[in-house]
Amino acid sequence: MSNGDWTDRFVGDRMSVDQEFNQRVARSDFSSQEWGMIMTAVELEIENPDDPESAQLVADTDKLPQVMPALDDVREQMGGMGGAPSGGSSRSSGGSGDGIVGAIKGLFGGGSGGGGDERERAAAELAQEYAEQFQERLESQGKWARACSAAAEQTD
Repeated sequence: MSNGDWTDRFVGDRMSVDQEFNQRVARSDFSSQEWGMIMTAVELEIENPDDPESAQLVADTDKLPQVMPALDDVREQMGGMGGAPSGGSSRSSGGSGDGIVGAIKGLFGGGSGGGGDERERAAAELAQEYAEQFQERLESQGKWARACSAAAEQTD
């Protein structure tokens, strides 16, 4: 059973937050398609669920690096007129030195200060904003204690 299963009990609330959060996503650097991919890699967890007063909903973004290459592919496909080198696969074909260097850095975990690291950080921050908004929704609807209880049951 994954840590996110407790959220299944609050699908309606999650859908409401999704709708509200669409405006925030529209103001971000991510398309709605990219945001959907990001959220497939994010697990929502309640830290310290035994104490609803101090418990906090957090976005576990440990799996985010696994979807970032797919996000880059989506961005390339959507921005075909943008700055991508000509040809279909800038990763494997020559052309620009940055394309090859970027592909090699991607294979070995990124590198320092690259755009991918910045996009990953932005995705993680956006996911945490989502988690905070979801927690606020549960609290305002009087469901936070139930959510904490459901999350605590999973950790037992």
